[in-house]
Amino acid sequence: MSNNAYIARQPIVDGEHHLIAYELLFRHSAHAQRAHIETDVDAGITVISNTLFNMGTEWLLKGKLAFINMEASMLMSSFSTLLPKENVVIEVLETVRVTPEVLERLRELREAGYRFALDDFNYLPESEPLLPLADYVKLDVLAHTPEELTRMVHAIRRYPVKLVAEKVETPEQFRHCRSLGFDYFQGYYFARPENLVTRVINPTHATVLQLMEKVRTDADIKDLENLFKKDVALTFKLLRYINSAGFGLSCEVQSIRHAVSILGMQPLYRWLSLLLVTAGTGPTAPTLARTAITRGRLCELLGKQSLPRNDQDNLFIVGVFSLLPALLEITMEQLLERVVIPESFADALLQRSGLYGPFLALAEAVESGEPQRLEDLGTSLMLTPDRVNEAHMQALAWVEQLGID
Repeated sequence: MSNNAYIARQPIVDGEHHLIAYELLFRHSAHAQRAHIETDVDAGITVISNTLFNMGTEWLLKGKLAFINMEASMLMSSFSTLLPKENVVIEVLETVRVTPEVLERLRELREAGYRFALDDFNYLPESEPLLPLADYVKLDVLAHTPEELTRMVHAIRRYPVKLVAEKVETPEQFRHCRSLGFDYFQGYYFARPENLVTRVINPTHATVLQLMEKVRTDADIKDLENLFKKDVALTFKLLRYINSAGFGLSCEVQSIRHAVSILGMQPLYRWLSLLLVTAGTGPTAPTLARTAITRGRLCELLGKQSLPRNDQDNLFIVGVFSLLPALLEITMEQLLERVVIPESFADALLQRSGLYGPFLALAEAVESGEPQRLEDLGTSLMLTPDRVNEAHMQALAWVEQLGID
């Protein structure tokens, strides 16, 4: 993993040029002028992890709001809820298809206190259902004629949203947008994105995984505290996260025990799962982590048709754990000696038996391209070849969109 974390921020201002917020943007180096990524995701797991773990919202935002881009995969994932809702506006990218599932997810997040901006919005019948859920609507000044911009502003004003003019590059564009009643403005006329860099210290896979299992089994907080104390990177990242402005604490948290008790077990587990993706420093760690996350997602999707939500979550963990011996360079038996897991997990990992075993075996058959075994296992789970193939494509796309290197 890289020893540095990079991010860019571009100011969003009001009509008097007062700073209101920053849009946070992915960068791959200290001098990059734009995102250089192999997928079409503009912001995702890298921006979130850099914001939460490596830079910290206090230093990065200076009390201002952060606009963070999200593709559908990030919106639907639990990673999105790690962001402090008091500081963050989630930008729903224009590439997000407006499906019933996406609308339901936005309603869930809104009910939890999150705010949304519609990025590069184009007023069309298929995009209109997003407007009642939005707090901000961003319109690309360069993508529309003045007449088109005027028509869209008048149509959108029927909804109680704040309008943001983006890609404002000249005084004339600024004056025109202000005359139309735009609330906020963003673009080169005000400031180009500012690149920021910080050093990164990463925890180890082994410690993160031990902590995840302790959390899952409701271990005593003292056991969690002892594990955190073994890894300075984990302790540093946890205290930075819990002391971020988003928690609104009246005093600084300095103890691991206090931080864990404030955060709670469910949010702690999500936080650790995000760290799992970025932990580890070995040369094969990134590739294996990507494969493990893909397998976990595939197992989860394969179980979606027949298992309840809790078991689908367990399938994700089983899929990830099945590759941990390779990540940690130990045998599965040695892994299970170190980590206490439910018997149903052990059955699946050791013998491909029990409730979860057949799903894991099917995921492995998909990866290895064994057609007869794939067909037999799919039939036993009442999954058609088309459904298995669809789940595989969805898993690959999901991990690709997470931006895991």
